[in-house]
Amino acid sequence: MTVTYKKAGVDIEEADRFVNMISPMVKTTFRKEVLTDIGLFAGLFKLNTRKYKNPILVSGTDGVGTKLKIAFMADKHDTVGIDLVAMCVNDILTLGAEPLFFLDYFATGKLKAEKASEVIRGIVEGCKQAGCALIGGETAELPGFYKEDEYDLAGFAVGVVERNKIINGSEIKEGDVIIGLASSGLHSNGFSLVRKVLFDIGKFGIDHYIPELKCTLGEELLKPTEIYVKAYFALKDKIKIKGMAHITGGGIPGNLPRIFSAGLTAVINKSSWQFPPIFPLIQKIGKIEESEMYKVFNMGIGYIFIISNKDVKRAISILRRKGYKAYIIGEIIKGKEKVILK
Repeated sequence: MTVTYKKAGVDIEEADRFVNMISPMVKTTFRKEVLTDIGLFAGLFKLNTRKYKNPILVSGTDGVGTKLKIAFMADKHDTVGIDLVAMCVNDILTLGAEPLFFLDYFATGKLKAEKASEVIRGIVEGCKQAGCALIGGETAELPGFYKEDEYDLAGFAVGVVERNKIINGSEIKEGDVIIGLASSGLHSNGFSLVRKVLFDIGKFGIDHYIPELKCTLGEELLKPTEIYVKAYFALKDKIKIKGMAHITGGGIPGNLPRIFSAGLTAVINKSSWQFPPIFPLIQKIGKIEESEMYKVFNMGIGYIFIISNKDVKRAISILRRKGYKAYIIGEIIKGKEKVILK
């Protein structure tokens, strides 16, 4: 018997068909700075030196984690790509960076062009929301390494910020105000605990309709991570932003202290925003302590701005006009503890 690459599990023709399927939608993300077409070994991007006089490149990488398991269970693959972009661009945004371009890595046990193109469709949508170009990626078919019907994702974002406009939290001081932007729900963190609680303990099915969620469990869990780029640019030239934090794994206690110096404490008022119902549902079924919930999940706050007290009313007004649910959730005081939840 003649052995071929296809018989070994890698289908080059299917990979070519996949590229042909996704090329038109990927091109819809291209900015004028993109100098290469799809299919070359690397992507070229011309930095706009008229816009940036002393540009600093900012990079970030992330994945979607075990939220992908939910996509497999629901056989719905067009939203996890948004999560992938969001997890990367929201991170680089915290330094004041404009997202420029994005690259993805898609690995699977057996490439199925239609399913893979749905994933890319989500990545394209995420790039459009973030205003960045999808200029490259890698598709790897790895038989025997991944299950045939499963895949993994990684993303890589590059942005730019003017050197004298980098936001690093160094100007945060006592009396500054903490503004929180609502999350869409779980975003892309804590899904190992979520699956343990809802499927193993709660015995829910992916298509189970849950009245308090007003949707099926699968629909709730696959709500994509919010992308906060437009919120930042709405404030950027109108408000002095002293610090920003993307609330991911570790929650507010684990992420907010990364942006201010020792000797300062963030006091968070837990009653200042409304929790999405998925969080109390998880806590109740899993009998999870409140401190653990805040340590694992965003608890309804996906992104944070720290600004001066004098700018608060204007900032809230701008953000709400842009369609964001924005809340005054706390303040900065002097202290030894990093975060106090009250």
